Amino acid sequence: MTGGGVPQLRSEPARRHQLTVTRRRATALLAGATVVFLAVTLSGVHATWAGYLQAAAEASMVGGLADWFAVVALFRHPLGLPIPHTAVVVERKDQFAVTLGEFIQESFLTPDAIIERLHSGDVVGRFAGWAAHPDTAARVAGDAADAIVAVLDLLHDDDVHATLEGIVREQIDAVPLAPVAGRVLQFLTEDGRHDKVLDVAFTGLDRYLEAHHDELRERLGWHVPWWIPLAVEDRIYERLFEAARDALSGMAGNPDHPLRRDLEARLRQLAIELETSPEMRERGEQLKQDLLSQPQLRDWVATLWNEAKERLRVAACDPDSELRRSLERAINALGARLRDDPTFRGAAENWLESLVRYVVRHFDTEVSSLVSGTIARWDADETARRLELLLGPDLQYIRINGTVVGALAGIVIHAVAQGLG
Repeated sequence: MTGGGVPQLRSEPARRHQLTVTRRRATALLAGATVVFLAVTLSGVHATWAGYLQAAAEASMVGGLADWFAVVALFRHPLGLPIPHTAVVVERKDQFAVTLGEFIQESFLTPDAIIERLHSGDVVGRFAGWAAHPDTAARVAGDAADAIVAVLDLLHDDDVHATLEGIVREQIDAVPLAPVAGRVLQFLTEDGRHDKVLDVAFTGLDRYLEAHHDELRERLGWHVPWWIPLAVEDRIYERLFEAARDALSGMAGNPDHPLRRDLEARLRQLAIELETSPEMRERGEQLKQDLLSQPQLRDWVATLWNEAKERLRVAACDPDSELRRSLERAINALGARLRDDPTFRGAAENWLESLVRYVVRHFDTEVSSLVSGTIARWDADETARRLELLLGPDLQYIRINGTVVGALAGIVIHAVAQGLG
C-alpha cells in the first residue's frame, strides 16, 4: 500500500513505461506540427501548397494543444496554474467515488444481472461436478475440519462453559422431574420389562451381602446396646443376615414371590404418585434444584466440552477419521445428487436465486458505500496519478488523434476559404 492507502498495482512498471512511450509520441507529433508551422511561416513562401501546409500545421497545433490541455486537466493543473475546472480527479475524487459506487451497484450488482450470470455460467452444474470428484471431496473435507478446529480455538472456553451450563440448566429446569420419573417407572414396570432388572438387582445385592459379611457385622455392632452379650448379638446378626439372603435369593428369578409382588405393587403405586401427586412433584422440583445448584455441574460441562474439542482436533488431523470420512461422503453425495437429480438441482438453483435477491435487497447500499468509502480514504494526488497510469495511454492517443484530425480540419477549412475567396 502506498500514498494514503491506494493499493499498489502489480502492472504499474509496465503501465508507467507504456504511458511514457505514448506521451512522448503525442508530444513529438505536436512538436513536429509546431516546427512545420514555424518553418513555413518564417520561410515567406506564398505558394499554394505552402498555404495548405501552414493551415494544416496551425490547426494541428490547436487540436494537439486543446487535447493536451483536456488530458492534463483531468489529473492536475496545466503548467501548475490554478485554472478553474482543472485537476478534476483531485478536486472531485469523493464525488467520483460516490458516482462510481452507485454505477457499479445499479448496473452490475442488480439481482437480475447476477442471476443471469449464475445461469449463463452454470454455477450449480459446475459446483456439482466439482463436489462429486473424490479428490475435491477429500480436500474440502480436510479444509472444513481445519476450519472447525480454528473456530473452536477462537472461542473462549469460559464463555462456552457458561453458555453450555446455562443451556443445560434451562433444559433441565423446564422438565418436571417427578412426572418424567413416574412415566419412566411406569414404562419399566409394564409387560414384565423390569423382571430382568430386578433379578440382576436381587442377585447383585445378595452377592454384596456375602462379600461384606464381616464389615456389616462390625457396623451393626456400633448400634447395639452395650449390655447385650456378644454371643446374643452374633446370633441375632447371623439370623438377620441369613433371612435377608434367603429373601433375596427367593425373589431372584421368582416373579411370583410374595415380597417381590409386593415390591412391584409399590413400584407401580410410586409411578402413579410421581405423575399425579403435587407433593411428589414439589419434592422432585426441590431435588432438581438441589442438583442444579451443585458446583460439579460446571465441572461436568467443562469436562464434556474439553473432551469434545480434543476429539474434534484429533479427528481433524487424521485423514482416516470418521469425521473426515463423513464430510467426504456428504460432499460427494451432495455433488452427485446435484448432478443427477434435476428436481434437486432445480430446487438448489431456486434457493440460490432467493439468496441472491435477499442479499441484494438487504445489502443494496453496502457495495456503493464500500467503493465510495474506500476511495474517500485514498490520497487525492496519488489517486490521480494511479488513474493516469490506468487511463493515460489511451488518453495520449486522444492527443495524437486531435493533432492529426486538427491537421485534416485545417486543410479542409483552408480549402473552403480558398474556394470562397
